[in-house]
Amino acid sequence: MFRVFICLLAVLTAVPATAMVRIKDIATLQGVRDNQLVGYGLVIGLKGSGDTLRNSPFTEQSLQSMLDSLGVNVRETRLRTRNVAAVVVTAEMPSFIGKGSTIDISVSSLGDATSLAGGTLVATPLLGADGQIYAVAQGPVAVSGFAELGAAESLTQGIPTVGRIPNGGLIERNLPAKFSQIPDLVLELSNPDFKTAVRITDAINRYTRERYGVRVAKERDYRSVDLTPPPKVSLTRFIAEIESIRVRPDQSAKVVIDERTGTVVIGKDVQISTVAITHGNLTVRISEAPEVSQPAPFSQGETVVVPRTYVDAQETGGRLAVVGGTDLPTLVRGLNRIGLRPTGIIAILQAIKTAGALQAELVVQ
Repeated sequence: MFRVFICLLAVLTAVPATAMVRIKDIATLQGVRDNQLVGYGLVIGLKGSGDTLRNSPFTEQSLQSMLDSLGVNVRETRLRTRNVAAVVVTAEMPSFIGKGSTIDISVSSLGDATSLAGGTLVATPLLGADGQIYAVAQGPVAVSGFAELGAAESLTQGIPTVGRIPNGGLIERNLPAKFSQIPDLVLELSNPDFKTAVRITDAINRYTRERYGVRVAKERDYRSVDLTPPPKVSLTRFIAEIESIRVRPDQSAKVVIDERTGTVVIGKDVQISTVAITHGNLTVRISEAPEVSQPAPFSQGETVVVPRTYVDAQETGGRLAVVGGTDLPTLVRGLNRIGLRPTGIIAILQAIKTAGALQAELVVQ
């Protein structure tokens, strides 16, 4: 694992720090976002893996209501079917999508069904946050996992109670907002940073001065850049040109640590003031070796178990090393010189931060 850590850091240091990225990859247009839809429905046609109606009364009520709407009266009948499951249907409705378009939907079991494989979702209205119906979902459910149950053993792979229906949602209502009606054009940075916002502004203005003869961008703060489209230019074409401009984003010095997996990610601008570090490990081993004590012949004694405990403590001496650097390669060489595993490097980085020598933000996940 330590070799993997060294190789990963070596690859990171080999990547040039002057990489240029498109504006569309680091910023989005304010107001252009997906909208969440949710609905409640029934999946039918399951092979005995549906809800137990006695344990899921809402499934029985929903089934009765659906049959009533189809002209079948079962209100006085106790249902015993196991091929129906109540589900919650969710979907993402893209911005400016038109009526009649289709979207993918997700289906998740709500009751005690064991699998949705082979089922079909009955027409389910999908509502937005305002309570209006924007889409209707229906179709066969595709499940990647499976669950097989036997009398004494069961086999389950993946999550068989969650599935998807590609293009299973039909848009029934257009969103009230249109792209041409956006009052203000504002670019929002995914990773807010003052320097990145200024670089985006300068890059856009250089491009528009050459193409349109005007400056159209102005930084608002570390998160937003205001845009003023040139006259007589299609708004869609203008945004497409702006998103293709390449800039060099800046980032703050940051060290991210995941103690559960031993992952350490160090940013290129991280610096450590020169410090001396030693790291040793104390290992304590406790082993139990109980012995059987038997009485002497004809002594009328009893055989008993006598506990025997052995305790051994070992402390490996750590080497004193000087770590410090103004760039990432120097820092990596200093940490690797100590010869530690990722867990030891995590402990050292936390101690260096406590000592005030780590000139970066330390994020522990």
